[in-house]
Amino acid sequence: MPDTGATARAKSTIRPRPSQIPAVVLYQEDCKSAVRAPVTAVLQPKPEPDVLADDRHGLALQGFFAIVDRWGADNRASRRILGNPAERTFYDWKRGRVGRLPDDTLRRIGYVAGIWKALQIVYSDPALADSWPSRPNAAFGGQTPLARMAAGDVTDLAAVRAYLDAARAPWS
Repeated sequence: MPDTGATARAKSTIRPRPSQIPAVVLYQEDCKSAVRAPVTAVLQPKPEPDVLADDRHGLALQGFFAIVDRWGADNRASRRILGNPAERTFYDWKRGRVGRLPDDTLRRIGYVAGIWKALQIVYSDPALADSWPSRPNAAFGGQTPLARMAAGDVTDLAAVRAYLDAARAPWS
């Protein structure tokens, strides 16, 4: 007994045939040849620019300046910790005029934030935590951790962070 229309429809999958998919004609750059493309290939949404990135970068710098201010760092040390940006750029950042920050600067700010957080874990008294970077430390050759961080290289920030991570290990 042959299949009726209803039975045949139930067995088939619902897929449009290639000829049924809406398509557009895309012309090549030379305008002499064309390609037929499905509409879905043409209507892909363009990625939106990360508008919030600039806001996050501004917030990162606000946090950085708040931390180094609590540590008593002067502008020269703060600038060196950030990787020695141009003086005008540094003061623009300090005034809140921030665009997109370089990856190296973000990495440095991340180290400073990690150092600050580790100090909050190691010292229960915020005054002790804030004064630690400006006290001489034998682990850094008798210089202050702030002077070590301001030496200019990102590895100096990493060394201070590693020291504090080791010190806070029992509390982690």
